[in-house]
Amino acid sequence: MNNDEHLRYPAGKFAAQDSYTPEEIKKYADEIEALPAKIEILASAFTQKQLDTPYRDGGWTARQVIHHVADSHMNAYVRFKWTLTEQLPTIKAYDEKAWAETPEVKLDPAMSLALLKALHVRWVSLIIRLDTSSLQREFVHPDTMRHIKLERLVAMYAWHGRHHYGHLKIIADKS
Repeated sequence: MNNDEHLRYPAGKFAAQDSYTPEEIKKYADEIEALPAKIEILASAFTQKQLDTPYRDGGWTARQVIHHVADSHMNAYVRFKWTLTEQLPTIKAYDEKAWAETPEVKLDPAMSLALLKALHVRWVSLIIRLDTSSLQREFVHPDTMRHIKLERLVAMYAWHGRHHYGHLKIIADKS
């Protein structure tokens, strides 16, 4: 992996599996559960300058990354709920880049950390209570028309947390 590739994907690219074991789902749920505290510890040492520092040229700032993780995981939670309560729903896609530019994203990321903490308590409480058949439920992504299983979403969002934690770690290590 070249340096730009490492900066873009510090946790590597997400590689979906065809299926996941209950042990893997538990491991991913544990990662999702631990993420808010990990981000909070890392971000608590950031100066205002670091919060406004991008992890790479053309990348988001630490502030934007933290707000993005809350936005993205909130959307994932809603997708979970739709998939559990509707038959093969087509989820709503959103423009992450535009969301990273809305006015509140310039504010203190502590608000998104508070949201992320509460959201992850609720989301993980849901994930660990799902049986194997529930984790096989699918939604349709409107951009690709692909069917996505909930078990894959658990794995993907564990990776997503590692991915953006890696971006924040890059900023922390610059100083």
